[in-house]
Amino acid sequence: MSRVVIGMDPHKRSATIEVMAGDEAILGGGRFATDAAGYAAMLARVRQWPERVWAVEGCQGIGGHLAGRLLADGEQVIDVPAKLSARMRVFATGQGRKTDATDAHSVALAATRMTGLRPVVDDQQLAVLRILAGGRRALGEDHTRMVSQLHHLLLELIPGGAKKDLSAAQAKALLAKARPRDAAGKARRRVAAELIKRTLLDGGEDRRTLAQAGMALLTQREPSSRPHTGQGDPSEVIAEAGRGSSARPPRSAGGGRRPGSTPGPR
Repeated sequence: MSRVVIGMDPHKRSATIEVMAGDEAILGGGRFATDAAGYAAMLARVRQWPERVWAVEGCQGIGGHLAGRLLADGEQVIDVPAKLSARMRVFATGQGRKTDATDAHSVALAATRMTGLRPVVDDQQLAVLRILAGGRRALGEDHTRMVSQLHHLLLELIPGGAKKDLSAAQAKALLAKARPRDAAGKARRRVAAELIKRTLLDGGEDRRTLAQAGMALLTQREPSSRPHTGQGDPSEVIAEAGRGSSARPPRSAGGGRRPGSTPGPR
């Protein structure tokens, strides 16, 4: 039996699949829940095709949780970028209207027609790096938001506010000079003191700890799997380690446009 492609449109609580043969004949499909029972039913549905590969849309995003489970069960998985499946949907249907079934069909078409799609591998070190990078990025976003709030409060407490680059000692010294007498002013001072502690004292140490852990793990990886980059922001280095090595977009199996297809706008 020839290999089949199982195109998947993943969501948080459901997944829609379509089984496609090499000649693009549709062999089956369905919509399944992503809980344990639904996942088991989905695997049971495709067990009749032993030569199979799963094409999952957005393995770096919403499709990651299902791609990881499939890899853990010994399945072959390839990543289909969302932009590629969207382009395929327009070519196949003549319009870009989205449904779960048409999305699964477009993903299966893309995996059947295109070469060079990235296989997904079970790389635990890389998974840890992405988690650390995501945590550091989230802390950085929280830090930026709280520093902006701190500057707004200092502007209301101190004439002229504070300079842009503010150390913890400078912020504490400025706040010590503020002696509001009204209730609103006292509340601003109390919140500003808490923000100084969370952003300029504790927050920076948390981000440094995550960055150091990520860079330490990154140096343990094989040289061929390390990102080719200079000394930059640790989260950028870690993020680059998780990206595919090929920047060239995938080509169709025939090496060019599929006969009868319409080129996209330039």
